[in-house]
Amino acid sequence: MNSPMIQLLVLAGIAVFLILRLRSVLGTREGFEKPPVPKSAAPSPRPEFEVIEGGPDRDITDYVDEGSDAATALADMKRAEPSFSVSDFVHGSRAAYEMIVMGFERGALNDIQPFLAEDVFETFVDVVSAREDEGLKIEANFVGVRETTVKNATFDTATATAEITMRFVGELTSVVRNVEGEVIEGSPTEVKRQKDTWVFSRRMGTDDPNWLLVATDA
Repeated sequence: MNSPMIQLLVLAGIAVFLILRLRSVLGTREGFEKPPVPKSAAPSPRPEFEVIEGGPDRDITDYVDEGSDAATALADMKRAEPSFSVSDFVHGSRAAYEMIVMGFERGALNDIQPFLAEDVFETFVDVVSAREDEGLKIEANFVGVRETTVKNATFDTATATAEITMRFVGELTSVVRNVEGEVIEGSPTEVKRQKDTWVFSRRMGTDDPNWLLVATDA
């Protein structure tokens, strides 16, 4: 074996020995690990931004003007029930709007009764009964909600009763047919825009999470 080859083998042996020694001292790492921070290292600087106590509640000011009566009422609702979220309510009211509109159009009032105040339910019953007496049938298809806006909010601290007024702009197709099945109003293909202003109410801090529709076109 020539001299260069012997030198290479010796160097390779030394390299293996050093690697084994380093592994026994440092151990092995798997995955991504942050390097250890020396005990003498200075604490990292604080971020340039921080939450300021007493600042505006974006969950409220995203929907109503800061400092308005509605904003004050929504803040009172949150104090009465800390888990209350305006954003969650708005999204829930949007879903309730579609459900109630379609339940009314199709005459399926039993499905939506748990979400209606008693007088609102009775009004719906009267309207649906009147069109059934005339032999009218409505075929409707909900397209979507184009606008959901918080118009107003009030809170009665004495009774913990909250009321939130919502404005919806919905789109749907609707056809009214007579006893013979003839179309007397509407179109199955023409999308009509419907504007509604509804008032939802609930006592805050109770076990019942449902808001009731207490007024329409307020």
